[in-house]
Amino acid sequence: MDAQLHAAPARLTVLAGPTAVGKGTVSADLRARYPEVWLSVSATTRAPRPGEIDGVHYHFLTTEEFDRLDAEGELLESAVVHGRNRYGTPRGPVEARLAAGEPALLEIDLQGARQVRETMPDARFVFLAPPSWEELERRLVGRGTEGPEERERRLATARVELAAESEFDHVIINDDVHRATDELVSVIGLEPRPVDG
Repeated sequence: MDAQLHAAPARLTVLAGPTAVGKGTVSADLRARYPEVWLSVSATTRAPRPGEIDGVHYHFLTTEEFDRLDAEGELLESAVVHGRNRYGTPRGPVEARLAAGEPALLEIDLQGARQVRETMPDARFVFLAPPSWEELERRLVGRGTEGPEERERRLATARVELAAESEFDHVIINDDVHRATDELVSVIGLEPRPVDG
């Protein structure tokens, strides 16, 4: 008998955490080392940052396009983040990957993770935490992509998000990207692989 026919259905892994904690960096490391893990590309109404590519980093949508997807039930979750821009996860691609038995990862914010828990309670929920508040502030300032007003808004959001750590199934401290990725890989249930170089 074909083992694939009797394999357990793939489970979705949801990675969330405060702004600047390194969700994107850990996700990129995971995808580089484990290309079989499919990473959902979120939709957003915010403008691209330098170097971001539509369809690769995000689906950059107008507010009208986003509203249409949301109204038609095409988003697994959606939220207004940092009081400004809207983000959401297109439903179809996630469901298709899971149906195909492929590991899938959502890298989203706390609001989105809570919505996914309502609709997909069997998913694994992982909270990526900073080693300290001071390190989170340093990372946010260090990336240089936000002005002072936006930084303060994001830090205020981060304080609230950090308090939600207990809502998650697993907590991973992002003190080292490769170590955090290895821990995430273990949670997903994949065999560990060495880091090249």
